[in-house]
Amino acid sequence: MATVYRSLAVTLLALCVVLVCGLAFSATSSSTAPKPVVSYPTIEEAYSVGELIEETGFYQSIRLTQKEAIYSTQSKYQNIEVRESPYYGKILVLDGVVQLTERDADSYNEMMTHIPMFAHRSPKRVLVIGGGDGYVLSEVLKHEMVEHVDHVDLDEGVIETCTKYFSWSNAWKDPRVKLHIGDGAKFVKEAKSNSYDVIIQDSSDPWTWSESGDKVVLPSSVLYSPEHFSNLHRILSSDGILNIQAETIQIPSDLDGVREWRELALGVGFERSRYGSITISSYPTGQIGFLLCEKDAAAASTAQEIGARFDRMSQTTEPTTYYHPALQQASFVLPLWAQKHIYDESIAQHHEEL
Repeated sequence: MATVYRSLAVTLLALCVVLVCGLAFSATSSSTAPKPVVSYPTIEEAYSVGELIEETGFYQSIRLTQKEAIYSTQSKYQNIEVRESPYYGKILVLDGVVQLTERDADSYNEMMTHIPMFAHRSPKRVLVIGGGDGYVLSEVLKHEMVEHVDHVDLDEGVIETCTKYFSWSNAWKDPRVKLHIGDGAKFVKEAKSNSYDVIIQDSSDPWTWSESGDKVVLPSSVLYSPEHFSNLHRILSSDGILNIQAETIQIPSDLDGVREWRELALGVGFERSRYGSITISSYPTGQIGFLLCEKDAAAASTAQEIGARFDRMSQTTEPTTYYHPALQQASFVLPLWAQKHIYDESIAQHHEEL
């Protein structure tokens, strides 16, 4: 009987092998094309671009497909590189710091643009400060009401690079756009009063931290000064709206900056100033924000008006992939500790203890 069981077991095993092999052959033969093999470097071989936040000790990096940059040049102001990642696609890197990636550039740029553009009922004249990659500009041009856009950026090298390597580079060819290569603060100072309905300041960081823990003030800090804020307020129309890049709430000095900039905006005459949050995985901590400043909050578009305009825009231009009208309010809902730190007169005890 044992011999019978062994024979039966061998027979069943042979049948299973035949069945598995047959299925494998069938799957292979029925496939129209071989599946692509994605090859990733090992940890030892990996090349990456990353950023260390000295203040918190947080480090984040993105793995690259190769050691060499697709493109690299030194402009008058900074080193400019285009790198490539298996997941994030092409990456714009300035002085070693990631500025945007093809995969998630939509989140930051759509929110920086469409929150103020939809908030204003009739954004005909727009000023974009910074944003040399052109993404914010391309989103502004989706709004049918726009008649004229002044785009001011200091580094022509960034514009030339992005024109060559990124898909939204046609924005500067639009007849409604006038490009100005120069200092954004100087341009604003010399601009006439009541010139713009919406101003979007897509600037780089105003400061960083050295390895020794010292705060290092960067050139773009002038765009966060009281004089500049006052000039921004002056050149906006009576119902004008300003939106500025306002860093992350996850880094203590940035959170202090948000509070300071909000108070500064209110101090120069803006009636309302609110911090909105954006999720973006390629930026340190996965979060960044904007500060929306309104001269006349009551003049803002209603939810119904925004919904109708969004529907029209989606039918006539390339649809957004991150922004949608619900974020017009939802983006301003913050964690309690951040809400207290930014808006309360007494700073949240939790962060004081940290």
